[in-house]
Amino acid sequence: MDRFVSGRPEHATALVTGASKGIGAAIARALAEDGWVVGVNYRSDEAGAKATVEAIEQAGGRAVALHGDVSANGGGQALLKELAGEAGPVLALVNNAGVARDGLAIQLEDDDWDAVIATNLSAAFRLTRDALRGMIKARYGRVVNIASVVGPRANAGQSNYAAAKAGLIGMTKTIAHEVARRGVTVNAVAPGFIATEMLRQTAARMRISFDQFLEGAAREIPVGRIGQPDDIANAVSFFCSEAASFVSGQVLYVAGGPKG
Repeated sequence: MDRFVSGRPEHATALVTGASKGIGAAIARALAEDGWVVGVNYRSDEAGAKATVEAIEQAGGRAVALHGDVSANGGGQALLKELAGEAGPVLALVNNAGVARDGLAIQLEDDDWDAVIATNLSAAFRLTRDALRGMIKARYGRVVNIASVVGPRANAGQSNYAAAKAGLIGMTKTIAHEVARRGVTVNAVAPGFIATEMLRQTAARMRISFDQFLEGAAREIPVGRIGQPDDIANAVSFFCSEAASFVSGQVLYVAGGPKG
């Protein structure tokens, strides 16, 4: 516990969106291990969020399950207020919540575009904007956006997802510049292939088994394996720590190599 607490204000909390399972749950556990009180946000998977909170508490940390849809109008602001009231000011924000609605551009409906942009980009902006007010007042804050390697590269069938993740990277760099003198850092982690439910759904759309999908994907990754949620959590832990106080506006590709 408490690996990187020097300089962090007392009673500070961390909010992780979409933290009931997969990457979000791993991030929540890692930040709790670092001494943060963690808000575990979920939209529909209450059981998963409670399991994440239980795992954190069994390891000696503190966490609160927070229900809310970050894409809903005012949803993010309500989460920040609830967590601050229960545990303390939100001085670390991890924008992890995301959805995918894949399809070739010519086939994408407006709803498919709007839903992905609303959750993956617009919600992250609004949450960041609202969280920054408290961070600037405290002159301390950490924002980490979970982007994707899909953002800066072509990936057929994901124009909406790629646009959202590329936008998230641009937003990260711009806001980092704006708040650099206020004690607040803003960075992004861009995962490659990570063994999550979203990847399982991709395999299902391709009509191949998940094991076959993972085996084929691993052959394309220089380190020779699929990433795990903890690989992303470790990167987020660094960005939220005092060890990264001189690092802002950066995108860390956690993808198993330059071709990931």
